[in-house]
Parts: sequence; C-alpha cells; structure tokens
Amino acid sequence: MNAHVSQGSWPVLVLNADFRPLSYYPLSLWSWQDAIKAVFLDRVNIVAHYDQAVHSPTLQMQLPSVVSLKSFVKPTTHPAFTRFNVFLRDRFACQYCGSPEDLTFDHIVPRSKGGQTTWENVVAACSPCNLRKGNLTPAQAKMFPRQSAFAPTVHQLHRNGRLFPPNYLHDSWLDYLYWDTELDP
Repeated sequence: MNAHVSQGSWPVLVLNADFRPLSYYPLSLWSWQDAIKAVFLDRVNIVAHYDQAVHSPTLQMQLPSVVSLKSFVKPTTHPAFTRFNVFLRDRFACQYCGSPEDLTFDHIVPRSKGGQTTWENVVAACSPCNLRKGNLTPAQAKMFPRQSAFAPTVHQLHRNGRLFPPNYLHDSWLDYLYWDTELDP
C-alpha cells in the first residue's frame, strides 16, 4: 500500500516491526488517512507525530509522521521483474549512452530472435538508442550495454534506491532512514 503523496498531504513513513522501512525505493509511505485507519484497526504503533492534528466531534488526534507495523512482514527475497525495477537496477540511465531521458527498455537479444523478457535480457534504454538498435543483436548494431543484464537482489535495488532520495523527507523520518550509512563526526 504505497501512496504517492505530496509534501502538503502529511505522508506517513511506514516501518516494519523491526523499525526498518518496508521499502526504500519507492519509500514506504501511506497517506495520513490510511495511517489513522491502521491505528484504529490496531495494526500499527505511532512512532512520531506531525504538529498538525485532525478533529472529529469527539476526538482530536495528532497526525502520525512515522508508524511501525505490529506484525513483522518478511521482506521479499526476489524482487519482481517490473519496468520500474529494471530502471532502478540500471540506475535510471540508458545502458547504451548513459542518458536519463525518455527511458524505455530494450531486449538485448530481440524477441524476434528468441530473446526472452527476463532480467538477463532486458536493459534500460533511451528511445533514440532503442530505435537505433532496433531489431538487431548487440554485435549487429555495434551497441553493447554498459553493464551485463542481471537479476538484482533486493539489497542491490535498495542500495540503488538510496541514490535517488525522495523529493520530500520529513525531519521525523531521518532517524529511521539510511541507518546503515556512515555518520558525520
């Protein structure tokens, strides 16, 4: 349940029961409405609050900014093969020219030549490079990916995700994010 929320909408960081984010990229966020519903359903603990409150005729409640699940959700060990995860693995850059613009994906061995839609045969490519390579193999097109296509681990995707921080990070979240990075003296 990842909600794409803007700064003014009071997003809530969702932590697993071990106080680690469910996901780094996209960052595990809920809307404040979903977080309050989870509080009343006794599924989460409130860890930190915003200064903002919501009111009903009989109740006032500060909006949560960080919640932790009461039950541990086992992280997936094999990331799903999705367009977004291919881009994340390839760090949002064309694997032929390095451009971050107009990304699509390319079958290294074209499907018409027996290539499969798998981690090992798909890379991020900008539209111009994808069109230039067309229905050719890398050798025929004289275009070779900068890195070999591979099935990433969840850890590799999280590491890459940390390179692209979200547009909005509330101060109350910082103690729970990037906990494994080196601290300033």
